[in-house]
Amino acid sequence: MSDTDGKKPLGLGGSRPSNVKQSFSHGRTKNVVVETKRKRVVVPKPGAAKTTTTTGTRIGGDPSKRPAGISDVELERRMKALAMSKAREAEDNAKREAEEKSRAEERERRRAEIEAKEAEDRAREERAKAKAAEEDEKRRKEEAAKNAPAPAAAPNPAAAAPGETAVSRPSAAPRKTDRDRDVKPRDSKPGRSDDGRRSGKLTVNDALRGGAGGRPKSMAAMKRKQERNRQKAMGGQVEREKVVRDVQLPEAITVGELANRMAERTSDIVKSLMQMGMMVTQTETIDADTAELLIEEFGHRVVRVSDSDVEQVIDQTEDKASDLKPRAPIITIMGHVDHGKTSLLDAIRNARVVAGEAGGITQHIGAYQVITKSGQTLSFLDTPGHAAFTSMRSRGAQVTDIVVLVVAADDAVMPQTIEAINHAKAAKVPMIVAINKMDKPAADANKVRTDLLQHEVIVEAMSGDVQDVEVSAQTGQGLDALLDAIALQAEILELKANPDRAAMGAVIEAQLDVGRGPVATVLVQNGTLRQGDIFVVGEQWGKVRALIDDKGDRIKEAGPSVPVEVLGLNGTPEAGDVLNVTETESQAREIADYRAQVAKDKRAALGAATTLEQLMANAKANANVNELPILVKADVQGSAEAIVQAMEKIGNDEVRVRVLHSGVGAITETDIGLAEASGAPVFGFNVRANATARNTANQKGVEIRYYSVIYDLVDDVKAAASGLLSAEIREKFIGYANIKEVFKVTGIGKVAGCLVTEGVARRSAGVRLLRDNVVIHEGTLKTLKRFKDEVAEVQSGQECGMAFENYEDVREGDVIEIFERESVERSL
Repeated sequence: MSDTDGKKPLGLGGSRPSNVKQSFSHGRTKNVVVETKRKRVVVPKPGAAKTTTTTGTRIGGDPSKRPAGISDVELERRMKALAMSKAREAEDNAKREAEEKSRAEERERRRAEIEAKEAEDRAREERAKAKAAEEDEKRRKEEAAKNAPAPAAAPNPAAAAPGETAVSRPSAAPRKTDRDRDVKPRDSKPGRSDDGRRSGKLTVNDALRGGAGGRPKSMAAMKRKQERNRQKAMGGQVEREKVVRDVQLPEAITVGELANRMAERTSDIVKSLMQMGMMVTQTETIDADTAELLIEEFGHRVVRVSDSDVEQVIDQTEDKASDLKPRAPIITIMGHVDHGKTSLLDAIRNARVVAGEAGGITQHIGAYQVITKSGQTLSFLDTPGHAAFTSMRSRGAQVTDIVVLVVAADDAVMPQTIEAINHAKAAKVPMIVAINKMDKPAADANKVRTDLLQHEVIVEAMSGDVQDVEVSAQTGQGLDALLDAIALQAEILELKANPDRAAMGAVIEAQLDVGRGPVATVLVQNGTLRQGDIFVVGEQWGKVRALIDDKGDRIKEAGPSVPVEVLGLNGTPEAGDVLNVTETESQAREIADYRAQVAKDKRAALGAATTLEQLMANAKANANVNELPILVKADVQGSAEAIVQAMEKIGNDEVRVRVLHSGVGAITETDIGLAEASGAPVFGFNVRANATARNTANQKGVEIRYYSVIYDLVDDVKAAASGLLSAEIREKFIGYANIKEVFKVTGIGKVAGCLVTEGVARRSAGVRLLRDNVVIHEGTLKTLKRFKDEVAEVQSGQECGMAFENYEDVREGDVIEIFERESVERSL
């Protein structure tokens, strides 16, 4: 095309006409499109063919239908991208079809291999069966030939050689047959050989045939199946074989748990219970008797068990005589308060325990071990002598072998001495009387021996069987004789124990230490307690973290008759609880949980009214009783127990002391909160409140009192309880007056003219009107006049006028009794 308008030709640097468009591909010119009214001419690049198309047949279609704002270049670019995506999609489809085809071919190949393998296995099995049948037939023929009578002539060895068998030559080793090579032994494990590695797997052919390729069914299973099919064909109900089980039955069980133990459906159990008239669900609990009826109805056997069976793991077994070895004796020092028990034990141990006791009296139970000059080991228990510590003395008597009864020579037999004698008799342990304080001038040992006769304690000096020794803790007199007497008594008892078994001991004392946690003083009675042992003691359990002896040294184990402090408990046990070592932690936890639940149920039963009458009677009885609530915290469990028992003895029908909470350890903020809610004071015995508890008590106005001697605590509580008693009203007669004449006065009423015959008549006093010595009226005076004047009192022998308040039936000859009321404070 020539440039007729004076412009440069297209492609030679001239401008493009308005009707000329250029298409681009990757930045290079392909064709030049010239649009006219009728046709468009595509001018090819040099060397390209000339293309002519009609209007509207080019890429993009009708220009009128093109979206606004899109140029031809952008439209062509989009169309090319669309074509490329379609090409990629077609390529992906082709690849996918090829992969599917290859996987199908692989599956067919594997299936063919499996079928070929299975066919080979079946052929091998058939060959093995045929060979086995052939060998069985051959063996039967040989056995028949062997049992037949032998011919007279001897067989020809040369002729028999080719057909020689195991029967004709028993000594020869049997040849390995094809069956031995093909068939594996029956007891060989599956999966260990190539032939049987797929014996337990389900193949396609096995699934199509209905078999699993595994072990064939037993004869009994086949018979059961045939029996079921026969019953089904005859129209009968097919019943499965009943399995009878031993069902363990506790004291209470839920319906669902019972169904699980019987392996029965829960709906059947509920249905049976409904037939019995019990509308229950599977989560409700039924009693053991009802459950037993259900178990028997369903054809099972009942095995009764109890929750207490968890304690069977700690049942004690009898030790063999060969396992028993000698052990040290356990001696308990008992007697009245201030008779010198601890001082005597200090003299034996060369210690000074009594100097550290508050008030100079023992308020804890202590355990010590002493080695005498002769080398003998003795374990001593020192018990308190105060009246409040009865339980401590009882525990000491229960765990001991020998009781040393300490009696002061200048004080003779006292109440706690008698109690100690009774404890020793109840425990059936031998007794040795130590007559102490022989160094005092007023000492009289014979008086002590004579007083003991009243309580059936006859000493050797009076031809009895109880040893008595005169001692003095201050001078050391008679200590060697006392130790010799203890050694002699221990030798007679022949004390032995088995140290090679699980430990068993008694808790002498327990406390809550700030740094060490719960600590229990345990006296090992049998076995050996070692570090790391798991144990249960009362309602608590634990693992022995450390063992500390009476001297404060750590030890690894404690044998029989050895007192130790045990660390590692999860809580503070009660004094007197028994410690038992268990095999596992779960056993110890189960036993502790069971005991805690039993104790909780027992406390609830004691405090609950079982009937409406009992509930009303308790409410009526408590309506007129004033209670003094208190909280008690002590340093050790034994002291807390003694204080609670002493508090229970304080009171009468009108007032009593109620211990809201007692425990061991420091006074905490929780204790203060409980005291504030109940309006109770907090008593601390040898313990103190922490800083938080003190601040809380000051803010809430809770009173905290500290004590170190049990006498003072009991006296203060008794005084506080006495303040709750109502004052006693007493009447005091102050005079009598005889009515001489009765006057009627306007505005006042009837006035009695009286003569005071005895005492004095007061205006403020109370009066009674007596007629023939019978009380007619009791009240007060409205007026008391002497002549015309109102007076406060009239002395004996004088005349006066009296008028009663709201009463006018007075007659001549009546007697007026004048009295006053006064209130008197009472105490417990």
